[in-house]
Amino acid sequence: MDKCVVFLGDSITDCFHKLNVDPDQLGNGYVRMAADALREMGRQDFIRNSGHDGFTVSGLLRMFEYDCLRFEPDIVSILIGSNDAAVAMNTGKSLEQQNFKGNYEKLLQRICKETRAKILCMGPFIFPKPLEYAGWIPVIRQVEEIEKEAAREYGAIFVPLHDRLNREAEKEGYDAITVDGTHLTERGAKLLADIWLDEIRKQKWMI
Repeated sequence: MDKCVVFLGDSITDCFHKLNVDPDQLGNGYVRMAADALREMGRQDFIRNSGHDGFTVSGLLRMFEYDCLRFEPDIVSILIGSNDAAVAMNTGKSLEQQNFKGNYEKLLQRICKETRAKILCMGPFIFPKPLEYAGWIPVIRQVEEIEKEAAREYGAIFVPLHDRLNREAEKEGYDAITVDGTHLTERGAKLLADIWLDEIRKQKWMI
């Protein structure tokens, strides 16, 4: 049975989808690649890219009705947290001061209460190139742990990405996976799309 899948996130999800880089407005990143793979399997699922460049989790909450609820999704995929970590590192406003935990839990709670969707939460990631980003890793870990616990509480699936993507970067070279330490190359986007597809298959959510 065909599904409605909504992707929520920041620029890593967005990937210029609002700039008419493609007729389906899916962008040129992992969302597009995952959608293409599903169609190659003969599926006709409705895929919605609701990513926004620069968004934090509070932005996802603010746009929830427009970006998610109106589509009555069967699956909601969430990739958020890198910009929340950036706020902490660049302004000194901690995750606690940003109410990251409360906002993330509220997002999952709304999806659970207001939709019938299954939820896939993907953890944030960063690469230590440039080297200054190595100092961000503890905050990325903190975000990852908050998201993991919230996913467990609300019956969502959590997929950590930081270690997995960094292992690939160490193996293939950072320039092969990331363009700037935060965003992904085409190869990096393909890895992320494959991770997403593998988890969807594992959960048997597209049956």
